[in-house]
Amino acid sequence: EDFLTLIFKAMMKDALNSSHPVSSAVQSSEQIEEMFDALSYIKGASLLLMLKHYLTKDVFQAGIEVYLRSHNYGSAQSDDLWDSMNEITNGTLDVKKMMKTWIVHKGFPLVTVVRKGKIISVQQENFLYRVEPENWTSDASYLWHIPLTYITNRCNFTHCSKAYLLDQKSGT
Repeated sequence: EDFLTLIFKAMMKDALNSSHPVSSAVQSSEQIEEMFDALSYIKGASLLLMLKHYLTKDVFQAGIEVYLRSHNYGSAQSDDLWDSMNEITNGTLDVKKMMKTWIVHKGFPLVTVVRKGKIISVQQENFLYRVEPENWTSDASYLWHIPLTYITNRCNFTHCSKAYLLDQKSGT
């Protein structure tokens, strides 16, 4: 319950145009300190949970083990974690490409789902809680790779959930 409260507080901050990406280039030590705030930590944790759910617990765990073995007693960059996950997925999913869309964009997407009979249409757009004119920037190019998980009436959530990666503005 406490973690959900933290996530929702972070999402409120991230839904403002004055937000910042989880990962960005820095020029000074002051910028480094500004990057390590609650938003970065909580959003980062949420993104890792999203990835774990999408890849499955076992695949995610194997990717973490590869990452830790490859970089023990050394330094690493965020791409190194994604590369380890790519190694485990054997090229079936470009984890780096997917996760970059989440860590280099500020904010998060709003996904609209419309059902017409057996056809489900989904569309994404950048969600802004409140536009602050002094900090407004265009977000027309924002595109996330969103892992959507769903079930049908033929199964339940724990036994046969299916996944769809929304990597366009809309999909069916």
